[in-house]
Amino acid sequence: MTKIRNYFIIFFLTVCVPAAAQRYTISPINADQVLNQDNIRSNVEYLCSEELGGRATGTDGGRKTAAWLEGNFRVLGLKPLGGAWMHGFNTNDGLARNVIGLIPGSATPSRYVVLMAHFDNLGTLNGRFYPGADSNASGVAALLQLTEMVTHMNTCRKIYRHGLIVVALDAKDKNQAGAEELWRQISAGKLLDPVSGQPVSASQIDLVVNLDQLGSVQAPLTEGNGRYLMMLSEDATGRRSSLESANREPGFGFELGYDYYGSKDFTRLFYRRISDQRVFLEHGISAVMFTSGITLLNNKPEDKPDSLDYEILKDRIRLIFRWLDKVL
Repeated sequence: MTKIRNYFIIFFLTVCVPAAAQRYTISPINADQVLNQDNIRSNVEYLCSEELGGRATGTDGGRKTAAWLEGNFRVLGLKPLGGAWMHGFNTNDGLARNVIGLIPGSATPSRYVVLMAHFDNLGTLNGRFYPGADSNASGVAALLQLTEMVTHMNTCRKIYRHGLIVVALDAKDKNQAGAEELWRQISAGKLLDPVSGQPVSASQIDLVVNLDQLGSVQAPLTEGNGRYLMMLSEDATGRRSSLESANREPGFGFELGYDYYGSKDFTRLFYRRISDQRVFLEHGISAVMFTSGITLLNNKPEDKPDSLDYEILKDRIRLIFRWLDKVL
């Protein structure tokens, strides 16, 4: 028993405490231990595989994607809400599935942040395969990586006030039907917190964070600068100062944008109309969208894994985690 306990102490010191620290310090830097560029690329490549057929809602590939995500949620130790990770709902194209899990927080009564990304894409149309690497395998890969980073911080005894509700959404390409279904479950009291046994209510959700297209450098804010990230949000609720503070840390220095390439109309379009956070904004819940922007490859067969920049995607995930660590 003593030997096992000593091994745990060594693990804690080497993995959860920076080497230069003179005392136990639970820093978000510790989460970098589980940030793996090869895993990010591997996840994108699997999501874009012909086995999944482009992940269209209601297809066998969409079902397989949801099952794969459920397996990842189990391995990461997420808790199912209402006794299940997978939540089915009907669309005109057949059965769709949201995959939902929880990392509990410490607040009493419970408070939540919702972290979400849609996994569906166009599928295979008229014999043409649409892999959807940037849209939105990149967002799903970021979702899984951020979830693993939060669970790792829990291993390091980091206590977050907010519970993190992690959602892989289906049917974004069906008028955000997956986000609509998530809202319906919340408003109807159908999502039960597995710790408290109580329904998750809209009044308990402090922020919704949507990850949609994060892997490209083909539409930079400034020509030639691939180190950029857009965060669409309201001025007062997006915690922009927290993102800027994290961005000043060594190794970041991203060009940050808080609108869609300076256009009020396009910002309104992507923030309030055609992205999954729309339904929450319409019901008065604050929301943030992280994106690297639309490119000429979106919704085309050429949106393949090799078109993404995985080093920059990894650093975007690192920056978003630093921000998320402050928000939670």
